[in-house]
Amino acid sequence: MAHTEPGTLQEILRMEMPATIALLTDEEDFTAMRRYGTFAFHDHRAYLRQIETLLEGLAAQGRHTSVALFDPEEYEEYCAGAGLDPDTSASRTRFTADLAATTPTIPYEGQQLADLVPALVTASLRQATWEYATLLLAGIGDCAACGEDIGWASYARASDLVVRVLDRAGPGTHHLVCSAATPADTLLSALDIAYDTQGSARVDEAAIREFATVLATPIATGSAGGLVVRTIGQDTRDRVYGWRLKGWNLQPLTAAEVFDAYCTDTLTGDIVAPESNVDYVPPPDLGDDGHPVGHAH
Repeated sequence: MAHTEPGTLQEILRMEMPATIALLTDEEDFTAMRRYGTFAFHDHRAYLRQIETLLEGLAAQGRHTSVALFDPEEYEEYCAGAGLDPDTSASRTRFTADLAATTPTIPYEGQQLADLVPALVTASLRQATWEYATLLLAGIGDCAACGEDIGWASYARASDLVVRVLDRAGPGTHHLVCSAATPADTLLSALDIAYDTQGSARVDEAAIREFATVLATPIATGSAGGLVVRTIGQDTRDRVYGWRLKGWNLQPLTAAEVFDAYCTDTLTGDIVAPESNVDYVPPPDLGDDGHPVGHAH
């Protein structure tokens, strides 16, 4: 029987242990961490180069590595809550280990940081949006007239509306975006679905739940909201259509209204040149305007 040296066994175990690296993606966050004397880096670009070299080295060893977003404010709160000294590498390591279980991570598969960082920021923003919408819905409470949980009923209604939109989308790739005005900010959520010619699609149930949660917030609060779909077909022009929320229903936008929405800069209000090979059209009929749960609150 072959004998394996203890050192070799430790190397095998080390290779099979997944790693998580918490990344300071922007200059502002990096500068915030420089207040700690044990944080050894002084230049953000040099720091990113070191991170990339580390990722490449771990990948060369066959290690599975994921990258998470390091937020200095969350780190400070974490240390205060856990009674840790934030100016130690051990505290940063512990925080990073917990990040792997509580926040989005992106697996490193040889991609450049220039590609990995935007994906990581998008995933983190998506989770933060969903968490805020969930808390908002949970805090609304029950209807004074009927006792129904308004947040849950609104989520059920939003889920029904999303299913109706997807059922009528037809073949092609569909990019859905919903917007919801809240006391804090306007929430945005996106959902991508691709149907084949037989009408089949691989559905990300978690993504649909997140999308419906954001759409539910204006239903529950009576604030402004809407949903726009862009359909990309093979050898056809893209089609863009949408609805505004009115009460518990989606009210169709006219082609002109969709054009105005798509061709207006949301920050400045300036007109943006329309894209070529795009048709702005009325949306499909979603059927019965009634909602399946509860009643309008």
